[in-house]
Amino acid sequence: MSYRDLRNFTEMMRALGYPRLISIENFRTPNFPLVAEVLKWLVKRYDPNVDIPTDIDTEQDRVIFIKSVAQFMATKAHIKLNTKKLYMSDGYAVKELVKVTSVLYNAMKTNAVNDEDKDNDGNSMLNFDITSKVSELKQLRQLASVITEKGASLYDHLSKEVHLRELRTTAIARPMEINEIERSLKASIRSVEVEIKKTNTMLENVASDEANLEAKIEKKKSELERNEKRLRTLQSVRPAYMDEYEKLEDDLKKLYEAYMEKYRNLSYLENQLEEFNRTEQDKLEETEVSLKRMQHRLKEEEKRIQMSGIEGVVKEDEFAGLDVADDDSEGSDSEEEIVRQRPPRVEGQVDRTAGGGGKMFGSMTGGDDSDNDDSDDEEIDVDDDDMASESEDEIGQEMKQTKQELDDSDNDF
Repeated sequence: MSYRDLRNFTEMMRALGYPRLISIENFRTPNFPLVAEVLKWLVKRYDPNVDIPTDIDTEQDRVIFIKSVAQFMATKAHIKLNTKKLYMSDGYAVKELVKVTSVLYNAMKTNAVNDEDKDNDGNSMLNFDITSKVSELKQLRQLASVITEKGASLYDHLSKEVHLRELRTTAIARPMEINEIERSLKASIRSVEVEIKKTNTMLENVASDEANLEAKIEKKKSELERNEKRLRTLQSVRPAYMDEYEKLEDDLKKLYEAYMEKYRNLSYLENQLEEFNRTEQDKLEETEVSLKRMQHRLKEEEKRIQMSGIEGVVKEDEFAGLDVADDDSEGSDSEEEIVRQRPPRVEGQVDRTAGGGGKMFGSMTGGDDSDNDDSDDEEIDVDDDDMASESEDEIGQEMKQTKQELDDSDNDF
């Protein structure tokens, strides 16, 4: 990159009519968006109908864009661009951009000259076939690029002329010493002789190395042939244990298939056993709940029967109290006799108090109520025993059936 290239590039872009002002400082650091914009504009200026990808958001898109532009310029304009320098997007990319810009700029200058010639010569026009000049145009482009490069290098060398002039003047003004010149020439001769000896030694070593390599190649070839023969021999000979091995392999395959079948059956049966146990557990829980519900219902029935017996005893006591009240006029002696003649108090009877008198006991039927109560209690107890025995029989039958099913399942296993 040189100052001259940047200046020429900016001037040519301005002359070509690029809408944006390009500064020399824009390429001090990598600036890919600007390089991409310039390439798009140059390609469109060269061929307005060209279709190239314009996405530069990702790294892959940028690479595709640079490759497509370089391919287009190589096929259409016969200009070879360095894609690496273009991708760098710094001052080195300017050298590649100058190649395209110089072609368009020269074409514009040539067109301007032709327009002036047309104005000077009037309306006289020469018709010629441009296809016959394609090779010449290619050579002209190459020469133009070479001239540009040479001019840039010449400009760089001329910029160093101020410093080199002083060194050159000093070297010319210094007197020449024969001894120093002789020493330098001898040193140069010795260095050249050493290099010649090294070259000769390398040539001799090359011959010896070639012989060694040929010997090694022959040795490797013989080893290869020997190994190939051994391989063919081993392939043709069948091992003694091969039949037994194949037989054992077949047996192993059959055993593995049987093992897999039994394993699947065992897994299935274990699953069925778990489901059966879970079902039996649910049945036992339901049986326990039904038994508890039945016991609760029996207790409620027993309480209800006891309450009905107590209410009958209370009614009989009321009727007995009325009889005693009718005979109250006979005196306290009759009361004492009635009290003495009253049957003994039955459990569950209720005492009644009439006015301020003593307690009244008795019933219309005497001891018959207690007998009835006892018979009712016996019937309840019998019913309870029957129901309990029936539930126990049912549970026993279910347990026997469950045990039988478990035994059958064990036999299946």
